[in-house]
Amino acid sequence: MRLHAKEMNMLEGPLLGKIVSYAIPLALASILQQLFNSADLAVIGRFEDSVAMAAVGANSSLVSLLVSLFSGLSLGSNVTIASFIGSGKKKDINKAIHTTIALSLVSGVILCIVGEIVAPQILKLMSTPDRVLALAVVYLRILFIALPFLLIYDFGASVLRAKGDSTRPLYILFLSGIINVILNIIFVGVFHLSVAGVALGTLAANVFSAFMIITFLRHEEETYRLHLKKLKIEKTYLSRIIAIGAPAGIQGMVFSLSNVIIQSGINSFGA
Repeated sequence: MRLHAKEMNMLEGPLLGKIVSYAIPLALASILQQLFNSADLAVIGRFEDSVAMAAVGANSSLVSLLVSLFSGLSLGSNVTIASFIGSGKKKDINKAIHTTIALSLVSGVILCIVGEIVAPQILKLMSTPDRVLALAVVYLRILFIALPFLLIYDFGASVLRAKGDSTRPLYILFLSGIINVILNIIFVGVFHLSVAGVALGTLAANVFSAFMIITFLRHEEETYRLHLKKLKIEKTYLSRIIAIGAPAGIQGMVFSLSNVIIQSGINSFGA
Protein backbone atom coordinates (compact mmCIF):
# COMPACT_ATOMS: atom_id res chain seq x y z
CA MET A 1 0.00 0.00 0.00
CA ARG A 2 1.54 3.28 -1.11
CA LEU A 3 0.99 6.12 1.34
CA HIS A 4 1.49 9.86 1.16
CA ALA A 5 3.73 11.43 3.79
CA LYS A 6 0.75 12.88 5.66
CA GLU A 7 -1.02 9.53 5.95
CA MET A 8 -0.47 6.92 8.64
CA ASN A 9 -0.80 3.23 7.82
CA MET A 10 -2.69 1.63 10.71
CA LEU A 11 -3.06 -1.66 8.84
CA GLU A 12 0.58 -2.78 8.94
CA GLY A 13 3.39 -2.86 11.48
CA PRO A 14 3.52 -2.06 15.24
CA LEU A 15 0.59 0.06 16.48
CA LEU A 16 1.66 1.67 19.77
CA GLY A 17 3.86 4.41 18.29
CA LYS A 18 1.29 5.14 15.60
CA ILE A 19 -1.54 5.39 18.12
CA VAL A 20 0.43 7.89 20.21
CA SER A 21 1.47 9.92 17.15
CA TYR A 22 -2.13 10.00 15.97
CA ALA A 23 -3.74 10.68 19.35
CA ILE A 24 -1.59 13.58 20.58
CA PRO A 25 -2.56 16.02 17.77
CA LEU A 26 -6.18 14.89 18.16
CA ALA A 27 -6.15 15.64 21.89
CA LEU A 28 -4.45 19.01 21.37
CA ALA A 29 -7.03 19.93 18.71
CA SER A 30 -9.87 19.16 21.15
CA ILE A 31 -8.26 21.37 23.79
CA LEU A 32 -7.73 24.23 21.32
CA GLN A 33 -11.36 24.06 20.18
CA GLN A 34 -12.57 24.35 23.76
CA LEU A 35 -10.26 27.33 24.37
CA PHE A 36 -11.93 29.59 21.78
CA ASN A 37 -14.53 30.75 24.27
CA SER A 38 -11.84 31.14 26.94
CA ALA A 39 -9.93 33.45 24.59
CA ASP A 40 -13.08 35.53 24.13
CA LEU A 41 -13.50 35.76 27.91
CA ALA A 42 -9.87 36.77 28.44
CA VAL A 43 -10.01 39.60 25.88
CA ILE A 44 -13.42 40.89 26.93
CA GLY A 45 -12.31 40.81 30.58
CA ARG A 46 -9.24 42.89 29.74
CA PHE A 47 -10.95 45.63 27.71
CA GLU A 48 -14.63 45.71 28.77
CA ASP A 49 -16.73 45.81 31.94
CA SER A 50 -18.16 43.00 34.05
CA VAL A 51 -21.52 43.05 32.23
CA ALA A 52 -19.87 42.33 28.87
CA MET A 53 -17.75 39.61 30.47
CA ALA A 54 -20.86 38.07 32.04
CA ALA A 55 -22.55 38.06 28.61
CA VAL A 56 -19.73 35.96 27.16
CA GLY A 57 -19.49 33.78 30.26
CA ALA A 58 -23.22 33.08 30.18
CA ASN A 59 -22.70 31.33 26.82
CA SER A 60 -19.55 29.36 27.63
CA SER A 61 -21.24 26.17 28.83
CA LEU A 62 -23.74 26.28 25.95
CA VAL A 63 -20.92 26.65 23.41
CA SER A 64 -19.12 23.71 25.03
CA LEU A 65 -22.29 21.63 24.73
CA LEU A 66 -22.60 22.34 21.00
CA VAL A 67 -18.92 21.57 20.38
CA SER A 68 -19.26 18.26 22.28
CA LEU A 69 -22.33 17.27 20.25
CA PHE A 70 -20.77 17.89 16.85
CA SER A 71 -17.41 16.40 17.78
CA GLY A 72 -19.29 13.23 18.63
CA LEU A 73 -21.27 13.28 15.39
CA SER A 74 -18.10 13.81 13.34
CA LEU A 75 -16.72 10.66 14.98
CA GLY A 76 -19.41 8.76 13.08
CA SER A 77 -17.96 10.04 9.80
CA ASN A 78 -14.45 9.21 10.93
CA VAL A 79 -15.27 5.59 11.77
CA THR A 80 -17.41 5.07 8.67
CA ILE A 81 -14.75 6.35 6.26
CA ALA A 82 -11.94 4.56 8.11
CA SER A 83 -13.81 1.25 7.84
CA PHE A 84 -14.09 1.70 4.07
CA ILE A 85 -10.39 2.56 3.86
CA GLY A 86 -9.51 -0.58 5.81
CA SER A 87 -11.59 -2.76 3.48
CA GLY A 88 -10.30 -1.00 0.34
CA LYS A 89 -13.72 0.16 -0.89
CA LYS A 90 -12.65 3.23 -2.85
CA LYS A 91 -16.07 4.13 -4.27
CA ASP A 92 -17.62 3.95 -0.81
CA ILE A 93 -14.83 6.10 0.61
CA ASN A 94 -15.51 8.89 -1.87
CA LYS A 95 -19.30 8.74 -1.51
CA ALA A 96 -19.03 8.74 2.28
CA ILE A 97 -16.77 11.81 2.15
CA HIS A 98 -19.27 13.73 0.02
CA THR A 99 -22.13 12.66 2.30
CA THR A 100 -20.11 13.83 5.32
CA ILE A 101 -19.44 17.32 3.96
CA ALA A 102 -23.00 17.69 2.62
CA LEU A 103 -24.35 16.65 6.04
CA SER A 104 -22.19 19.21 7.82
CA LEU A 105 -23.36 21.97 5.48
CA VAL A 106 -27.07 21.16 5.68
CA SER A 107 -27.01 20.59 9.46
CA GLY A 108 -25.06 23.80 10.02
CA VAL A 109 -27.46 25.94 8.00
CA ILE A 110 -30.53 24.46 9.73
CA LEU A 111 -29.04 24.91 13.20
CA CYS A 112 -27.95 28.45 12.32
CA ILE A 113 -31.49 29.43 11.31
CA VAL A 114 -33.08 27.77 14.34
CA GLY A 115 -30.44 29.24 16.65
CA GLU A 116 -31.02 32.79 15.41
CA ILE A 117 -34.71 32.42 16.27
CA VAL A 118 -34.44 30.73 19.68
CA ALA A 119 -31.26 32.39 21.04
CA PRO A 120 -33.14 34.78 23.39
CA GLN A 121 -35.36 31.96 24.70
CA ILE A 122 -32.37 29.69 25.38
CA LEU A 123 -30.62 32.38 27.41
CA LYS A 124 -33.81 33.20 29.33
CA LEU A 125 -34.19 29.51 30.21
CA MET A 126 -30.65 29.69 31.57
CA SER A 127 -31.73 32.52 33.90
CA THR A 128 -29.45 35.05 32.21
CA PRO A 129 -29.77 38.39 34.11
CA ASP A 130 -31.71 41.16 32.36
CA ARG A 131 -28.65 43.46 32.40
CA VAL A 132 -26.67 40.83 30.53
CA LEU A 133 -29.34 39.36 28.25
CA ALA A 134 -29.13 41.78 25.30
CA LEU A 135 -25.34 41.45 24.98
CA ALA A 136 -25.49 37.69 25.52
CA VAL A 137 -28.03 37.36 22.69
CA VAL A 138 -25.75 39.33 20.33
CA TYR A 139 -22.82 37.03 21.16
CA LEU A 140 -24.85 33.84 20.79
CA ARG A 141 -26.46 34.86 17.49
CA ILE A 142 -23.08 35.57 15.90
CA LEU A 143 -21.82 32.20 17.17
CA PHE A 144 -24.80 30.52 15.51
CA ILE A 145 -23.71 32.16 12.23
CA ALA A 146 -20.29 30.58 12.81
CA LEU A 147 -21.84 27.16 13.43
CA PRO A 148 -21.99 25.98 9.77
CA PHE A 149 -18.27 26.73 9.39
CA LEU A 150 -17.50 24.92 12.65
CA LEU A 151 -19.35 21.84 11.40
CA ILE A 152 -17.57 21.92 8.05
CA TYR A 153 -14.23 21.99 9.86
CA ASP A 154 -15.17 19.22 12.32
CA PHE A 155 -16.54 16.86 9.69
CA GLY A 156 -13.80 17.72 7.19
CA ALA A 157 -11.17 17.06 9.85
CA SER A 158 -12.80 13.69 10.54
CA VAL A 159 -12.18 12.77 6.88
CA LEU A 160 -8.47 13.56 7.13
CA ARG A 161 -8.21 11.74 10.46
CA ALA A 162 -9.89 8.68 8.95
CA LYS A 163 -6.89 8.32 6.62
CA GLY A 164 -4.45 8.71 9.52
CA ASP A 165 -3.80 12.45 9.21
CA SER A 166 -4.42 14.15 12.55
CA THR A 167 -1.70 16.79 12.17
CA ARG A 168 -3.15 19.05 9.46
CA PRO A 169 -6.45 19.56 11.36
CA LEU A 170 -4.33 20.57 14.38
CA TYR A 171 -2.28 23.05 12.32
CA ILE A 172 -5.47 24.60 10.96
CA LEU A 173 -6.95 24.93 14.44
CA PHE A 174 -3.72 26.41 15.81
CA LEU A 175 -3.67 29.09 13.10
CA SER A 176 -7.38 29.82 13.52
CA GLY A 177 -6.79 30.23 17.27
CA ILE A 178 -4.12 32.84 16.56
CA ILE A 179 -6.49 34.62 14.15
CA ASN A 180 -9.21 34.53 16.78
CA VAL A 181 -7.05 36.16 19.47
CA ILE A 182 -5.60 38.83 17.14
CA LEU A 183 -9.03 39.80 15.77
CA ASN A 184 -10.52 39.80 19.28
CA ILE A 185 -7.91 42.32 20.41
CA ILE A 186 -8.40 44.49 17.30
CA PHE A 187 -12.21 44.41 17.36
CA VAL A 188 -12.50 44.97 21.13
CA GLY A 189 -9.36 46.88 22.05
CA VAL A 190 -9.21 49.15 18.97
CA PHE A 191 -12.75 49.35 17.59
CA HIS A 192 -14.56 48.84 20.94
CA LEU A 193 -17.10 46.37 19.52
CA SER A 194 -17.48 44.67 22.92
CA VAL A 195 -19.06 41.19 22.83
CA ALA A 196 -19.84 41.51 19.11
CA GLY A 197 -16.10 41.96 18.53
CA VAL A 198 -15.03 38.71 20.19
CA ALA A 199 -17.90 36.85 18.50
CA LEU A 200 -16.84 38.23 15.09
CA GLY A 201 -13.27 37.12 15.82
CA THR A 202 -14.53 33.60 16.48
CA LEU A 203 -16.65 33.73 13.31
CA ALA A 204 -13.64 34.75 11.20
CA ALA A 205 -11.50 32.00 12.76
CA ASN A 206 -14.15 29.39 11.96
CA VAL A 207 -14.47 30.64 8.37
CA PHE A 208 -10.70 30.25 8.01
CA SER A 209 -10.81 26.71 9.45
CA ALA A 210 -13.62 25.67 7.10
CA PHE A 211 -11.89 27.20 4.07
CA MET A 212 -8.59 25.46 4.83
CA ILE A 213 -10.12 22.03 5.44
CA ILE A 214 -12.12 22.24 2.20
CA THR A 215 -8.99 23.37 0.35
CA PHE A 216 -7.06 20.35 1.63
CA LEU A 217 -9.86 17.96 0.71
CA ARG A 218 -10.15 19.39 -2.81
CA HIS A 219 -6.45 18.64 -3.41
CA GLU A 220 -6.29 15.11 -2.02
CA GLU A 221 -5.66 12.10 -4.23
CA GLU A 222 -8.75 11.11 -6.22
CA THR A 223 -10.16 8.56 -3.77
CA TYR A 224 -10.32 11.20 -1.00
CA ARG A 225 -10.83 14.26 -3.20
CA LEU A 226 -13.82 16.47 -2.58
CA HIS A 227 -15.74 17.66 -5.64
CA LEU A 228 -18.22 20.37 -4.67
CA LYS A 229 -20.54 19.41 -7.54
CA LYS A 230 -20.80 15.88 -6.15
CA LEU A 231 -22.02 16.92 -2.70
CA LYS A 232 -24.95 14.69 -1.86
CA ILE A 233 -26.37 13.01 1.23
CA GLU A 234 -26.83 9.30 0.56
CA LYS A 235 -28.97 7.34 3.02
CA THR A 236 -26.67 4.32 3.16
CA TYR A 237 -23.76 6.36 4.49
CA LEU A 238 -25.88 8.80 6.49
CA SER A 239 -27.43 5.98 8.53
CA ARG A 240 -23.98 4.58 9.37
CA ILE A 241 -22.65 7.98 10.36
CA ILE A 242 -25.62 8.69 12.64
CA ALA A 243 -25.65 5.18 14.14
CA ILE A 244 -22.05 5.63 15.29
CA GLY A 245 -21.91 9.39 15.83
CA ALA A 246 -25.20 10.09 17.61
CA PRO A 247 -24.42 8.03 20.75
CA ALA A 248 -20.96 9.60 20.95
CA GLY A 249 -22.44 13.10 20.55
CA ILE A 250 -25.12 12.46 23.18
CA GLN A 251 -22.52 11.10 25.57
CA GLY A 252 -20.46 14.28 25.18
CA MET A 253 -23.57 16.38 25.66
CA VAL A 254 -24.43 14.71 28.98
CA PHE A 255 -21.26 16.03 30.61
CA SER A 256 -21.70 19.49 29.06
CA LEU A 257 -25.37 19.60 30.02
CA SER A 258 -24.43 19.45 33.69
CA ASN A 259 -22.30 22.56 33.16
CA VAL A 260 -25.24 24.33 31.48
CA ILE A 261 -27.36 23.59 34.58
CA ILE A 262 -24.60 24.87 36.85
CA GLN A 263 -24.26 28.00 34.68
CA SER A 264 -28.00 28.59 34.98
CA GLY A 265 -27.63 28.52 38.75
CA ILE A 266 -24.70 30.95 38.60
CA ASN A 267 -26.70 33.29 36.33
CA SER A 268 -29.33 33.64 39.03
CA PHE A 269 -26.81 35.61 41.13
CA GLY A 270 -26.86 38.46 38.59
CA ALA A 271 -24.25 40.11 36.39
